[in-house]
Amino acid sequence: MATSMNGPVWRHLARLCRSRRVFQVSVCNVHSSRAENETYFGFEKVSAAEKSEQVYQVFERVAKTYDLMNDAMTLGVHRLWKDYLLHKMNPYPGTQLLDVAGGTGDIAVRFISYVRSQRERQLRRELKSKQNLSWQEIAERYQQGDTGCLGGSQAVICDINKEMLKVGKRKALDLGTSEGLSWVVGNAEELPFMDDKFDFYTVAFGIRNVTHIEQALQEAYRVLKPGGQFLCLEFSSVNNPLTSRLYDLYSFQVIPVIGEVIAGDWKSYQYLVESIRRFPAQEEFKEMIEDAGFLKVTYSNLISGVVAIHSGFKL
Repeated sequence: MATSMNGPVWRHLARLCRSRRVFQVSVCNVHSSRAENETYFGFEKVSAAEKSEQVYQVFERVAKTYDLMNDAMTLGVHRLWKDYLLHKMNPYPGTQLLDVAGGTGDIAVRFISYVRSQRERQLRRELKSKQNLSWQEIAERYQQGDTGCLGGSQAVICDINKEMLKVGKRKALDLGTSEGLSWVVGNAEELPFMDDKFDFYTVAFGIRNVTHIEQALQEAYRVLKPGGQFLCLEFSSVNNPLTSRLYDLYSFQVIPVIGEVIAGDWKSYQYLVESIRRFPAQEEFKEMIEDAGFLKVTYSNLISGVVAIHSGFKL
């Protein structure tokens, strides 16, 4: 019987098999494409486009109470973490900072204050070495120092959310620290800056909200100068069982309540807590930073890993 089947029949069967294989490959490609475009908004699985839009709306809603909520949620300890980040950076006059997702300007304002104090110490040392100067010459030197009290340093605050930037600008003006600050609307995944431009790239409590973290890390590497440093301050994985239980209880039972009382927004702070739990653990995030090209990558745990500071260099 097999030998009696003619050529056209076999060709028809072959075409059917090829069509089935093409269909299977097409289905696999569709599933793969869907998987690549899926991510998490907190614990909820959503498309990448949906996450970007929902995260934008969260920070638009909380912008006006963001700093107050940070103080309430951390009992003010976030200020110490940010101070520690600046001391770890130890910027000198003339260095250029890019602070990404830094809408309210906390890191950038600290950077400017730190550089200014460094510059003032430099001027005092210079004057001390010239004991024979007259009072008029000393006064003139200080006046010259005032015009360049940052030594050419500048901090660029880049945030995708315009409302957060508005809050940051107002705060900087109120603090009298607007000199040396620039405010730019931009996406961490596609930064509007040239290659090899900055000495430091910082992101504090913002990278976990980025849709494609790997892409943001690659952009960080691109805009840093050779020798530049990447610094990330982010909530992380607690390595102490007792601290972890207490932290979970506080995060899920208390923080959303504080968000409702202060900001009238339970949902946004529920998302922020969930986004912390979805963020990669220290070792995994360290590998992601290395995959982006950074070398000498390290991290420091604070409060048993409640927060970690990650560092890497573009060499």
